[in-house]
Amino acid sequence: MSVNVNENNLKQGLLGVVVALVEIVQEVLEHQAIRRIESGRLNDDEIERLGSALSDLTDTLENIKKDNNLEETVSAVRDGLNRTTDELVEQLTDSDYERQISIFNN
Repeated sequence: MSVNVNENNLKQGLLGVVVALVEIVQEVLEHQAIRRIESGRLNDDEIERLGSALSDLTDTLENIKKDNNLEETVSAVRDGLNRTTDELVEQLTDSDYERQISIFNN
């Protein structure tokens, strides 16, 4: 049984996954930056450099998506990851709740 692989679709899909993952990492970095700023651990120069670097990353990712027509692909990957994460959190929450109820009842 042979498998037909469209090389262009494969490249676009793989690049879409990579860009989506980099966007997620960027969001984590932004949250960490906000915590560090709010805690007072960064001076004004560090805050400026961090903001500039994150802004440059945002611009670069947007250019990559636009230049490679990846907006829909990245959005689909992100939506799929969000659904999976929501389902896992729900399962963990339900499982934890059931465990707590069984402990309470015993």
